[in-house]
Amino acid sequence: MPNVSRHSSLTPAYTGRMSTSPIPALRLPDESLDPENAYRFIHDELMLDGSSRLNLATFVTTWMDPEAGQLMSETFDKNMIDKDEYPVTAAIEQRCVCMVADLFHAEDLRDDDPASATGVSTVGSSEAVMLAGLAMKWRWRERAGSGKGQDWKNRTPNLVMGSNVQVVWEKFCRYFDVEARYLPMEEGRYVITPDQVLDAVDENTIGVVAILGTTFTGELEPVGGICAALDKLAADGGCDVPVHVDAASGGFVVPFLHPDVVWDFRLPRVVSINVSGHKYGLTYPGIGFVVWRNAEHLPEDLVFRVNYLGGDMPTFTLNFSRPGNQVVGQYYNFLRLGRDGYLQVMRCLSENAQWLAHELAGMTGPDRKPVFEVISDGSAIPVVAFKLVDGVKYTVFDISALLRGFGWQVPAYTMPDDAADIAVLRIVVREGFSANLARALRDDLVKVLDKLDAIDVGGFADEAHFAH
Repeated sequence: MPNVSRHSSLTPAYTGRMSTSPIPALRLPDESLDPENAYRFIHDELMLDGSSRLNLATFVTTWMDPEAGQLMSETFDKNMIDKDEYPVTAAIEQRCVCMVADLFHAEDLRDDDPASATGVSTVGSSEAVMLAGLAMKWRWRERAGSGKGQDWKNRTPNLVMGSNVQVVWEKFCRYFDVEARYLPMEEGRYVITPDQVLDAVDENTIGVVAILGTTFTGELEPVGGICAALDKLAADGGCDVPVHVDAASGGFVVPFLHPDVVWDFRLPRVVSINVSGHKYGLTYPGIGFVVWRNAEHLPEDLVFRVNYLGGDMPTFTLNFSRPGNQVVGQYYNFLRLGRDGYLQVMRCLSENAQWLAHELAGMTGPDRKPVFEVISDGSAIPVVAFKLVDGVKYTVFDISALLRGFGWQVPAYTMPDDAADIAVLRIVVREGFSANLARALRDDLVKVLDKLDAIDVGGFADEAHFAH
């Protein structure tokens, strides 16, 4: 029998050391691997992950045009912070910031000055939230110390927001010494109200956070009503509190689906807005933006300036080095889709979400009674949240667990304080989740319900971890 080397091209792919001996997982291996073997080893292990396209828990984009993917792969190696070395990438970033600021009706926009918008791209909305919070805190310090020296040092700043906020706001308050004042939810109401806000603010409030598309249900908080209540409070001699809009999920949806809803810089009390490009901006993670109404609301002490190509480039970020490919991907979407394209995509996603919500509302058990109560039907943003009606013998966690057997990841979780006894399922309809996939999900859900009806489960699945 001929002696065939393990490196011979005749050797089968899965007979080498990689396939017969374990490779260390927690320390560097002693030997090197050929590139194709290293690729195959990691590729095979990643097959055990769930399919990102079937992950209906995440808001993050899981599909883009192949051309966008090619552009992004060509720009992985460009460091965004190196503006001298990559001036075109830096210019593209500022163009994106201006486009976002224009979409939200910011004030600092002039055709003769391409850098007139006050904002920055970020690594998702988490960094954007930190920057917006810092700007509000610094502005509060200026107000609190006005005519009083360093009076702010003896006071504790607070931030008013609902208990339905994403965890990054809790991180901001903890990291930067701000008291978090959470406004509770209640059964049937999963957004904050203007009256709650008025009861919580005082002279030490750095700002109020209103959410455009909550993580829990996808609902829009009443930004206009909150601003009107705070306007009246200030006009009557009360405290003058700014509003930040967390538009991570809804910022690229509401301007197209609901252009008549006034929530952005058209409201004078709104000073800053964050949005996630990697959510309904339709770009792979991680890319986000934070924009301010104008330069007045971004304290100069927080801005670092970089000179490149003879210009003065203000920068305000927590992160330093990061690849330029996310900004390039976002720019591709802006040019490729334009306003008409985004409108078409959002309409399609909303229609699929609302069709799914209608199907859920019509599902019945053996007694012909409805199984689900739809909380949000996908008409605000393409997110469907629903719960079981009283008397059903199984739980939303049981349904979520069995759907995984069909490949679907549909998160089940409890609502925030004070509605934690309400457990729901949530479906995020994203680009790539077609009408055919929606029908397939409906059919698989019917099979799951039939299986649960046929057995005496009594709730066999544990509460799942809430998925962002």
